[in-house]
Amino acid sequence: MVKNLKYTRNIGIMAHIDAGKTTTTERILFYTGITHRMGEVHDGAATMDWMVQEQERGITISSAATTAFWKYNNEDFKINIIDTPGHVDFTVEVERSLRVLDGAVAVFCAVGGVEPQSETVWRQADRYKVPRIAFVNKMDRSGADFLTVVSQIHEKLGANPVPLQIPIGSEENFRGVVDLISMKAVIWHEDKLGVTYDLTDIPGELAEEAHEWRGRLIESVADADDTILEQFLENPESITNEQLIAAIRKAAISMSIVPVMCGAAFKNKGIQRLLDAIVSFLPSPLDIDAVKGINPRNDETVERRPDNTEPLAALAFKIATDPFVGRLAFLRVYSGKVQAGSNVLNVRTGRKERINRLYQMHANKQNPKDVIEAGDICAAVGFKDLRTGDTLCDEKKPILLESINFPEPVIGVAIEPKTQADMDKLGVALNKLAEEDPTFKVKYDDQSGQTLINGMGELHLEILVDRLKREFKVECNQGPPQVAYKEAITVAVEHREVFRKQTGGRGKFADIIVRISPADEGHSGLQFIDEVKGGNIPKEFIPSVQKGFREAMQNGVLAGYPVENLKVELLDGSFHGVDSDSLSFEIAAKQAFRHALPKTRPVLLEPIMKVEVVTPEEYMGDVISDFNKRRGHVEKMEGKAGARIIRAKVPLAEQFGYVTVLRTLTSGRATSTMEFSHYERVSDDISKKILESATGRKESA
Repeated sequence: MVKNLKYTRNIGIMAHIDAGKTTTTERILFYTGITHRMGEVHDGAATMDWMVQEQERGITISSAATTAFWKYNNEDFKINIIDTPGHVDFTVEVERSLRVLDGAVAVFCAVGGVEPQSETVWRQADRYKVPRIAFVNKMDRSGADFLTVVSQIHEKLGANPVPLQIPIGSEENFRGVVDLISMKAVIWHEDKLGVTYDLTDIPGELAEEAHEWRGRLIESVADADDTILEQFLENPESITNEQLIAAIRKAAISMSIVPVMCGAAFKNKGIQRLLDAIVSFLPSPLDIDAVKGINPRNDETVERRPDNTEPLAALAFKIATDPFVGRLAFLRVYSGKVQAGSNVLNVRTGRKERINRLYQMHANKQNPKDVIEAGDICAAVGFKDLRTGDTLCDEKKPILLESINFPEPVIGVAIEPKTQADMDKLGVALNKLAEEDPTFKVKYDDQSGQTLINGMGELHLEILVDRLKREFKVECNQGPPQVAYKEAITVAVEHREVFRKQTGGRGKFADIIVRISPADEGHSGLQFIDEVKGGNIPKEFIPSVQKGFREAMQNGVLAGYPVENLKVELLDGSFHGVDSDSLSFEIAAKQAFRHALPKTRPVLLEPIMKVEVVTPEEYMGDVISDFNKRRGHVEKMEGKAGARIIRAKVPLAEQFGYVTVLRTLTSGRATSTMEFSHYERVSDDISKKILESATGRKESA
């Protein structure tokens, strides 16, 4: 057990799909002694890809957590690792992992370089200010080019990549690296699975290049360290390896540089050196500032340092259902200690929760623990009402940590259980899946009697339906995919709504005058402004008006799609001393929404996807003309390693089944990636067709 937090690292492995994240993690587990044989993704035997669906498809779906130990400079380090998915449909897994990590290893393919999802995860890491190391993997592949990837990290990601190594040979001749800190060559033994290596002098043909890159390395870190800068100007030779390592660490943690390593995880080359770099250059919980939060009792900002003596503050960043122990909540403990059998406060619900058991995780296996200390990551069992993003803390010293923002789902399918027995199980199963995955939403359509499930993409929903079948034994029929449209208003209107209902005895009365308009720039959801003067509407009824509008926004007036944002100014109104109550004003607000919105010239919005296709040159014309047929807009074309990259924005409605069409067009030689970009107004003629089919669906149901 590592007692000093200085020796703990909480890191994530992140990358574009197929860059080799899971293979890299498997090798880390092997070298740190957690596993004794290396699982391969392509064999479906990777330790971290423990879900059946992951093993079948060779992709990571759920972020898996594990703890490993590594000895470096005679010190024992504890590394909590989270292997995150690369596929854009599971971007939520990356988002919630980065929220609780102190550092990350960004894996890049030496052939593919910086790919679309690499940019997405990089932006997420920027948002959470996570320092990172880059690892250029697959150096043994045909077309591998280390320096091109380094320049792409600079150009496409706007980072400052600084190589700590340069490769010796490439493609099938890749056999080692030059370490620019020690100025030694590291040559791996092919016959020993890369477990052993020789430290030798730098090969003569690389000596000049190595000295040039070492000079650049020192220049880059000199900006972050004045002592190194002085020595560099006066006598560069006097800089010791220890000074250089300390300066690189300082610059990496301040995010002024991104140290770059290289290797071939599948051939076991470069992983031990990567582990050395993780413990040398990525921050411990002590290097990160105290976590800030809000005291829910007085709304003041409070801080918690990573110290066992501080009051408890922990964030639940993932909920998972385990067949043996039930609901597992993954926690990052920022301060204080969590003890098995103790009670903690859930700030969102304001209720106490009991922690029955604590575990240190290894993929889907658990090692029981009595206490988890500050700075650590663990899993806990026993919570009754816990969601992703909830803060758990000491009930006497409450703190609310910043939650995690999740994107809205853009695609849905209607599902129906095959039998009555499945019907009963479906609700329970969907609730469990929705608890685990905040980007998965379930809606019951009262008019059609259908259950609609919404997610981030076709693959996302496919996996969820597959899990319903396998884990929960629920057989379902599913309809064709449906796009998650939204509605928006284009002009402002003023409206007066009087709600009056007289039954025997006490009646209902509310009178409101509102101005409804598009929300101001930068506002999403409901922007509500109270401008009532002189108590014409009592203060206690105003939140009910706001609630009425917020709830009404879930169903727009065109075809029942949600209204994305709205500005409502409550100008005036009146009330009745006996008949008015909160419910009357809430109903008045909902009716005002229904009656006023048709006058605001509402329009339909559709999700637009950012698509990138990598295709051989000869198929470029076919791919572009296909985009034009799909109402797509080609934004950029560039060449890369004998192929063409086409970037375009295309409506999601036109993209169903695109992968199959692309395979046909290019004889299976092109690849594509797609992620959500933004919502955009639909043209009038297409809007008309969408609304007709939406109305037709409801009538036939």
